[in-house]
Amino acid sequence: MNNDTPYHWFALYTKARAEKKVYDDFRQKGIETYLPLRRELRQWSDRKKWVEIPIIHSYVFVHIPMSDYLRVFESKGVVSYVSYKGKAVVIPKREIDAMRRTVESNLSFNMETGSIQKGQTVTIASGPLKGITGEVLEVQGARKLYLRISHIGYTLVVNLDDETIKD
Repeated sequence: MNNDTPYHWFALYTKARAEKKVYDDFRQKGIETYLPLRRELRQWSDRKKWVEIPIIHSYVFVHIPMSDYLRVFESKGVVSYVSYKGKAVVIPKREIDAMRRTVESNLSFNMETGSIQKGQTVTIASGPLKGITGEVLEVQGARKLYLRISHIGYTLVVNLDDETIKD
C-alpha cells in the first residue's frame, strides 16, 4: 500500500450469489477486500455439508485509493458502489474492524436490516470485542450490542452477558 495515496473502505453491491466470485477476483488482482462469511450446516436430500455463506448478501467491501475507483468494475458481478447523492460512501475503518472482530470471534451474532432504536451506549470491557462501542437493547434479560455498518442499512447484533460490558 502506498502511504502517499489515501485508501478508503467502500461497500459494493454485487449480483446475487456473486459475492465469493467478486471477492476471489479482487484478491487475484491485488485489491484489498473483505467478505464476512459464516459457516452453516446445510442439508441436502442425500447429505449434510458445512458451507461458508456471506453474512451480508450481495455486498463486498474494498479498500482502495480513489485512483482505483473504476477498476472494481472490471470484475464480473460488481453492480455498483453503495452511494449517497451519486457519490460512493466511505465506510469508516473502525466499522470494518468491528465487523471483522465480531465475525472472527466465537460470539453469537446475527445481522439485521433497518433502523435501530436509540439505546444506551456501552463499551465492551473484555473478550474479542474489547474497546468497541455500540448501542445496547435489553430484551428478555439478554443484552445486545448493535454495531452499525453505516450507509448500507445493516447492523451486526452481538449477544452479551453483564460481565462483558461497561456503561
